[in-house]
Amino acid sequence: MAIAAHLQSLLNDALKNHDGLKGAHCIHEYWMRGEMAANIEAMQAKLWEHAADSIPEWLPMQHISWLPTVYEVASRFQKVEGGRSHIYLILLDYSDSRPEPHGIYVGMSKYSAAVRFDQHKAGVRAAGSVLKRGLETLTGPVLHLQYIKRSEAEAIEEQLAEALRAEGLFVQGGH
Repeated sequence: MAIAAHLQSLLNDALKNHDGLKGAHCIHEYWMRGEMAANIEAMQAKLWEHAADSIPEWLPMQHISWLPTVYEVASRFQKVEGGRSHIYLILLDYSDSRPEPHGIYVGMSKYSAAVRFDQHKAGVRAAGSVLKRGLETLTGPVLHLQYIKRSEAEAIEEQLAEALRAEGLFVQGGH
């Protein structure tokens, strides 16, 4: 069976069985294979309709053309020591002021990405860019950079932000 047909079959099974995790993996695979944005968004809408309760937090809620680049850049960084710090990414909305409507915030915290995002949005130690423009966390690219030593997280945060800027992305944070 061709890869595209097999992938579509897996996605159909996930929708039929209300399996958000399996569906998310299929959509992610389509994304990484360069599927058109309109098709990705349609798949996401169907997944939300059929399996909202089981969709993992790492699947973005909207299509971002440069997400494969973020995965590739983030994969260059590896944790060495375990600890209590986390690297997190937040999708920013600049549709009112930039030709590329999205930017990315790079942060580091002892809190999970979801908790830290909620703190930013509530004004708790908030970066202005996240408070005003934060849309959602982008958990997938940095899943491997969780529970790391604080000093290591500080260095990775800064280096990851610079590496993403070097790829042409609009980056906030990373300090």
